[in-house]
Amino acid sequence: MSARPPARESGAPPDAIARALPLLDPAVRSAPGFPDVTRGYLDLLGDDREPEVTGPAGRLMVTRALPIVYERWWRPAWGRVLRGAMAGGMRDEHRIARLLLGLTPGDGVLDVACGPGNFTREFAGIVGPTGLAVGIDASATMLARAVADTPEEQVGYVRGDAVALPFRDASFDAVCCFAALHLFADPDAALDHMTRVLTPGGRLAILTSCRLRSAPARAVEELAGARSGMRIFGVDEILDGLKARGYADVRQRIAGLTQFVGGRLAG
Repeated sequence: MSARPPARESGAPPDAIARALPLLDPAVRSAPGFPDVTRGYLDLLGDDREPEVTGPAGRLMVTRALPIVYERWWRPAWGRVLRGAMAGGMRDEHRIARLLLGLTPGDGVLDVACGPGNFTREFAGIVGPTGLAVGIDASATMLARAVADTPEEQVGYVRGDAVALPFRDASFDAVCCFAALHLFADPDAALDHMTRVLTPGGRLAILTSCRLRSAPARAVEELAGARSGMRIFGVDEILDGLKARGYADVRQRIAGLTQFVGGRLAG
């Protein structure tokens, strides 16, 4: 990735967003009013567009209330309930994300459905000032929290469609999507776009739901899925999906009703 540009003038995009603008699809850049960075993030949705999500859990992700409780209660509780009481918690999730992505200084990394930017900021610390960490989310309130909590200059946030990513092909060295794929209305399209924006040899890391094999476990997961609108993926569904999209070194770790999956896009 290119080095950070000089200090910006008043009213110009934040440094990281300015560096991310060339990564956007030309059709996005030609839209009227582009770029809207008045809130500290690049807003590609405006006031009228809402993301397409599924069920109560998905709708909660774009409400005004969620950022208040997300970091302290919602996200850790989601991990404990679905991954099991003995799961390592958020610290373990961060560690696995780092291992799966294999980031190095100077890399460009995209955090899909970044929420308040917890993972995005950690990735920024790894890629350093010559790298670039971009978080994309559809929730304006989540991104407002992310901007307020992010001092790092190599971090930029985009309000956009996390399923139909607005970036050029081969824009990022790594892509992360933790705890969101099962909420997307079209997860296959989301995987297609995440693959499209990866450079050859780039790495993908996913944390999502996983269907268990035992009858009692299936009953629990079916109830959870029906009530929340969350999709429960088959044990091999994500693995097979990545292999079919040209990933190599695909790895999976199952924990309760969740799975971590990572792979490297073959060159």
